[in-house]
Amino acid sequence: MKNYFYLIGLLLLFCSCCNNSSSNNRIINRSKRIYIQPLGHVSAEYIALVKKSVKSFYGYECVVKPEKQITKDVISKIKKRVDANKLLAKYNSSENTLIITEKDICYDNKEKKNPEYGIFGLSLRPGKICVISTFRLKKDVTKQKTLERLEKIALHEIGHNLGLEHCTNNKKCMMNAANGTIKQVDREKVWFCERCTDLI
Repeated sequence: MKNYFYLIGLLLLFCSCCNNSSSNNRIINRSKRIYIQPLGHVSAEYIALVKKSVKSFYGYECVVKPEKQITKDVISKIKKRVDANKLLAKYNSSENTLIITEKDICYDNKEKKNPEYGIFGLSLRPGKICVISTFRLKKDVTKQKTLERLEKIALHEIGHNLGLEHCTNNKKCMMNAANGTIKQVDREKVWFCERCTDLI
């Protein structure tokens, strides 16, 4: 009888140690907190999705801050988009912060010689702050597709904060560069390849 209970105990221990799926990597760090900062009006559904995704994937505690208004000092001169670089500089602090907005954002893309190049998100690498926008994620698609894209963009930008560069190892990895098109984001899974996971 003792041997029977001993074997049951070993089986339970084995099962608890093997509960990680290699196809669904989660980077758990429960000691870290990220503040979600809505900029301008942001749908509660978008905020809830980002909060849930960041907690599920990274294991971070997420705290949603009160909405802040968009001010003139972060607006681009020509196309009147929100300048992501100005946002990162303005809100950078010792707190890990993800800014989310529904307004179009841009940055100075010197490679394309476009000072107001439209983007999905931008972050310091490594750093403590990033910004994401829903503006380019929802054109001519369902709400579900928009939410899928938003999840990947948020996790991608936090990956840059953690020091990850753009991935060239696996097209399904969330750390691939979008290169100005949403098609790459749609190709990806909510997943980091082994190489990117090992670098964090």
